[in-house]
Amino acid sequence: MGSSMEYSSGDDTDVSDTEIEYEEKIYEELKNGDHQYKVANDAYTCPFCPTKRKRDFLYKELLQHAMGVGKCNSKKRTRKDKTNHLALAKHLENDVVVDAGPSQQATMVDPLADHDRDEMFVWPWIGIVVNIPTEFKDGRYVGESGTKLRDQLTRRGFNPTRVRPLWNYQGHSGTALVEFQKDWFGFNNAMSFEKAYEANHHGKRSWHSKNDLKSDLYGWVARADDYNSDAIFGENLRKIGDLRTISDIMEDEARKTQKLVGNLTNVIEAKKMHLLEMENKFKETENSLSQLITEKDKLLQEYNDEIKKIQSSAQDHFQKIFNDHEKLKLQLETQKRELEHRGHELAKRETHNENERRKLSEELEEVLHFFLAYLSCLCITRIMSR
Repeated sequence: MGSSMEYSSGDDTDVSDTEIEYEEKIYEELKNGDHQYKVANDAYTCPFCPTKRKRDFLYKELLQHAMGVGKCNSKKRTRKDKTNHLALAKHLENDVVVDAGPSQQATMVDPLADHDRDEMFVWPWIGIVVNIPTEFKDGRYVGESGTKLRDQLTRRGFNPTRVRPLWNYQGHSGTALVEFQKDWFGFNNAMSFEKAYEANHHGKRSWHSKNDLKSDLYGWVARADDYNSDAIFGENLRKIGDLRTISDIMEDEARKTQKLVGNLTNVIEAKKMHLLEMENKFKETENSLSQLITEKDKLLQEYNDEIKKIQSSAQDHFQKIFNDHEKLKLQLETQKRELEHRGHELAKRETHNENERRKLSEELEEVLHFFLAYLSCLCITRIMSR
């Protein structure tokens, strides 16, 4: 690129042409390389800041710096200074290709960078969109719904929470209020919304310029002059918002944070006390349970010992019964053998007695035969003797 052109302070008269023409001139100079802003692969510097205030930026930081200075209302910045920075922001967005390496991806840009913290904004953050197309239909003007416009802005990455079309007695006024989240993410989205319209020369300054032919939508973030305006958006801003400086909001958030921290501290202390009570109860329960377990183990041991005693006694008793049974069995078997022996003896004796009887009977028969024979002989003898 060409040699560096350092910024020098000056009055508003430093801008001889119209601001838009001057911005286009600086933009072309940036595209042609007349202003040095890149110092390394991922390090940038602002060519329009004094040497004593120069510092290295990442790409996103330089873009945020340029946009912040370009749109700020601080009297410390001249019109020329702001226009130079707006041209730089436009060039960075439209013409500079950056490799979003780890260092670029990890950068979190402060949404409050280069903002005058005493500048009055409408709170909650609210954007204003004007020049919304309308048509006269059935006796009144009609235009796009808030939902459709909100979806369009969401697709562009501004993430509004709500869009309110403003109506009057004639119908749709062609104006809408764009509401953002009530936090610094919402502020960042609101500023991105404003800068996008400014980069396309459809910001607040272009809308109020009498030299431009108005086309498409114009948008900006509501500030004190909008809040106090007699226009339809001023009346509605006073109904739904308040004027606050960034410092006031930060202090209010700090107070809320401090209060929240205090409340959380109290909650934590209460939780600690509750936890301590629970720990004490747990210890008591644990000790009681341990004592119950010890007693249970003792009872179980006594029960087991008693069971063992009963089992041993029963085993001894059964062994005694078995021994007695075996002894009685032996005795019975002995008696059986004796009885069988006696039976055999008796049988033998009976056989012997039978033989003796038979023998005796035979002897008696013989004696009887002898006696009869004797008697016969005796009779015969007597007969013969007669």
